[in-house]
Amino acid sequence: MVSDMDLKLIKMTTSHYWLKSPGIGEKMQHNGRIFYDKFKKIDEPITRNLLQSHFKKEIIIAHSLINERDKVENIVFDYNGFNAERFWHRAQLLLREEGFINFTAYETKTPGHLHLYVHKGHTTFQEGCQIAKMLGAKLSQKMPTEWKMFPSLDIPKNFNILIVPYNVYKKERGASWSKHM
Repeated sequence: MVSDMDLKLIKMTTSHYWLKSPGIGEKMQHNGRIFYDKFKKIDEPITRNLLQSHFKKEIIIAHSLINERDKVENIVFDYNGFNAERFWHRAQLLLREEGFINFTAYETKTPGHLHLYVHKGHTTFQEGCQIAKMLGAKLSQKMPTEWKMFPSLDIPKNFNILIVPYNVYKKERGASWSKHM
């Protein structure tokens, strides 16, 4: 289970949350593609009891990457490949090279899949999408693309959500290594 301190690193928007509904979801179109919305927005704050139910896997809760002022705090790699350790190593080197010093990888419900949160700070949605696209393209030069990038303009805005992570995989804080460069 993720500690409260590790969840605060994400800087989640806690004024509302998204609850996964059973079934196929509501059909919608965006840019000529069909999407099925399996999550319903709940306009209530995320509470400790809700998180406990989520961690016990009784319900599935997602959080928005975009806040009410159209800003994003994180750029996220949603890794769905087969070698999480290799992905972490390559992504870590890329992020250091690009000047990012605070990032955390969290485990998802599926073993071996990760959400790598790159802590960017107050960034506009448009700029966040550009940074995400650039980081994804640079990493795809080093290894096969087995991830999605968030935030993204390629999906409806209300699909820029991620399930609240279950455990910390690895994290990097500060620049203890950068003093040697």
